[in-house]
Amino acid sequence: MTTDLFPGFSAHWIDVPAGRFFVRAGGPEGAPPLLLLHGFPQTHACWHRIAPALARTHRVVCLDLKGYGWSAAPASDPRHETYAKRTLGQDVVAVMEHLGHVHFSLVGHDRGGRVGYRLALDEPGRIARLALLDILPTLVQWERIEASGKHSHWDFLARPAPEPETVIGRNPTGYHEGLLRDWSNDASLAAFAPGALHLYRQSWAVPERIHAACEDYRAGATRDREADLADLAHGRILACPTLILAGDGYLDRSAETPLAAWQRTFAPGAVAADLISGHFLAEENPQGTLDALRGFLAG
Repeated sequence: MTTDLFPGFSAHWIDVPAGRFFVRAGGPEGAPPLLLLHGFPQTHACWHRIAPALARTHRVVCLDLKGYGWSAAPASDPRHETYAKRTLGQDVVAVMEHLGHVHFSLVGHDRGGRVGYRLALDEPGRIARLALLDILPTLVQWERIEASGKHSHWDFLARPAPEPETVIGRNPTGYHEGLLRDWSNDASLAAFAPGALHLYRQSWAVPERIHAACEDYRAGATRDREADLADLAHGRILACPTLILAGDGYLDRSAETPLAAWQRTFAPGAVAADLISGHFLAEENPQGTLDALRGFLAG
């Protein structure tokens, strides 16, 4: 069921200091390396509709982030450093260097995009081109949540353990599939292939991975926000070409566009492309996503 999602790709288990990570890799050896990073509540499988096409021109690596899919889900620490995006960026570097890639382009959706922009800010020489799919900067997202006073999955998942873990653990499939429906333009699971859903459900059902996802958001409320604020105070910006790719159905545009939020913070030179899609661009609108990424990556 799952191997058919990535025809021509090889599967790899890679051991690095942070643990064992799972990747699928495809495309010509020696082609420009391209890393695809998924978000919450998904796995590397979210790229299955566009990765084979991108592999015609790039050496494509699809990684399960720490705590997701089949990658390591280590215990957290009181300061939430284990799942901070700075730490996850270091994991990414270790995995890519193991594969022989020191300098690479990166496409990140949701949490994967947050790992991507943090890595590009921390180590600007690593990233050739950066595409951020359907996200705002972490500090901007928290400012909006706090200003609105409305309940969000961000503040729910960031609550102290084990509150959200206990709630989700009572019905993990119901909780996570509810998010997929809520964040899709047609409010259904129609956009998700059965094989991909199978992999998502496998990950959702594991208590350690439920905890890891919550730690991902706890880090977002603490370490990640602090890192953003420090970089903003020092005027650090993304040095690589940056694409802000957003759907029309998920991000709030009432105050400013996604591009404007990035341009006033970390990406003054960013360009944008907008798609008809809910949050899950690569699955809801794979052709539009692929077209935008091909044009950007060709540079």
